[in-house]
Amino acid sequence: MPLDAAKRRFDKSKLPSRHVTEGPERAPHRSFYYAMGMTEEEIHQPLVGVATCWNEAAPCNITLSRQAQAAKKGVKAAGGSPREFTTITVTDGIAMGHQGMKASLVSREVIADSVELTMRGHCYDALVGLAGCDKSLPGMMMAMVRLNVPSVFLYGGSILPGRFRGQEVTVLNVFEAVGKHASGEYSDADLHEMECHACPSGGACGGQFTANTMATVAEAIGLALPFSCSAPAPYESRDALCEAAGQQVMNLLELGLRPRDIVTRKALENAATVVAATGGSTNGALHLPAIAHEAGIDFDLDAVAEIFKRTPYITDLQPGGKYAAKDMWDAGGIPALLKELLDAGFLHGDCMTVSGKTLAENMESVRFRDDQKVIRRVKDAITPTGGVVGLKGNLATDGAIVKVAGMEKLTFSGPARCFDCEEDAFEAVMKNKVQAGDVIVIRYEGPKGGPGMREMLSTTSAIYGKGLGESVALITDGRFSGATRGFCIGHVGPEAAVGGPIGLLKDGDVITIDAVKGTLDVAVSDAELAERRKSWQPRTPDLRSGAIWKYAQTVGPASKGAVTHPGAAAEIKSYADI
Repeated sequence: MPLDAAKRRFDKSKLPSRHVTEGPERAPHRSFYYAMGMTEEEIHQPLVGVATCWNEAAPCNITLSRQAQAAKKGVKAAGGSPREFTTITVTDGIAMGHQGMKASLVSREVIADSVELTMRGHCYDALVGLAGCDKSLPGMMMAMVRLNVPSVFLYGGSILPGRFRGQEVTVLNVFEAVGKHASGEYSDADLHEMECHACPSGGACGGQFTANTMATVAEAIGLALPFSCSAPAPYESRDALCEAAGQQVMNLLELGLRPRDIVTRKALENAATVVAATGGSTNGALHLPAIAHEAGIDFDLDAVAEIFKRTPYITDLQPGGKYAAKDMWDAGGIPALLKELLDAGFLHGDCMTVSGKTLAENMESVRFRDDQKVIRRVKDAITPTGGVVGLKGNLATDGAIVKVAGMEKLTFSGPARCFDCEEDAFEAVMKNKVQAGDVIVIRYEGPKGGPGMREMLSTTSAIYGKGLGESVALITDGRFSGATRGFCIGHVGPEAAVGGPIGLLKDGDVITIDAVKGTLDVAVSDAELAERRKSWQPRTPDLRSGAIWKYAQTVGPASKGAVTHPGAAAEIKSYADI
């Protein structure tokens, strides 16, 4: 329970906001606060940033403004002065399949940077961050760890599933319907009916895609309060969860409990565990190293893959499984998953969380429900190892990632069909120029080469829609949506743009993928690859100015999280200590 606001004793001389509210020299600054209707008492209370990614770009973010008001109410009740601000999002479902997707991963950095700059510029003491769409979740958590002020993360919640001819559907079904329409299985009327009914409410995409994967991570890593990340977006009960987050951030401020006290190596291992256990998005292997980087912890793709290798896959969630995110909530929410993994010895229970208690203490009152089918007992795991697998080999010396949740065939070998951008590959699929047995190669879509490391959901969904989901494989130095299913390998590194082996492939080279052994190889000798490299020239990117060009100048490899600055390891003093 929150402490009585009247009994709180915050020492403003030790808080960042002293620089804008205390002493005669800050009279000009205080005059601005009076102009906004703040009282003298409110000005001298701790200033708490309430950051949202609210916008009208997509349903993922549309509920965040309302939820922010509840969080602000909690901050006020607990003796703080909330200061609301917003940042951008690029919503992948709308950016997908065209040049707009180049902006997606870049937006993660812009979100983290803009939250940092707003907090720094105005000297806020604590942060409640609300996010809804894929990159906004890790972006907001990265900002929290970077700033290291007391912080609580809030997910805006999942969309409710739609219904199409008696079946529950999500936006993934609409993407796959495009392929079915192209193959003649769906008429124009069928496609229109599907698109009109798949997304019936506000909230993020309704499977264990990237948003819900990173929401699960937020509770497992300890930055979000228990149960706050699995309640669907339209449920007004979310307001109470948001109010509790606002109250709790004030408790954290009084306790001096900061994000880097929470985001430890063990907490990151817990986060990787839930990605694997839920068959979550391969993007988790990109975002966890980036969050770790903000804490000064080396937790790269190899480290993530080691956790994946030893984690059982126990949740039957889309896209690899049957159930939608709402079903996860009905089954007991994320705490039910954490409870089962903890009891079976797969989580570190001694990790501190924003509740002010350890993960194990948070789970003491949680009971696993045997009347649900979404989350299995570890002893009855769908597979004994995780739903996501790391790969390495002569085609990916820095590593690669594949989601195997729901897949029966875990090995594949076939001739390469090489494309230097997603659009060319998508066109080949739609025009039936890809054959069963092919390995589609999409390159120059990495962090530098894209630039921006696009997701390939349009292409992978078209493959399924065309009925090739089990008979072709796809590898790329770009990314995949959390909604992608099938033998699709992403994050292949080094990327083509920096001379990685994927850029040296030729049509017909035989590529072998083994998700059991964790290997990705091409049947070309080292000598032949070296000879090809002599004549290799990087593709000239088509974006030579602006934000995406700027990103390409600083972004690092996907295996390290595709980060753009030195991180906490190079830090002399964190913002929280100014």
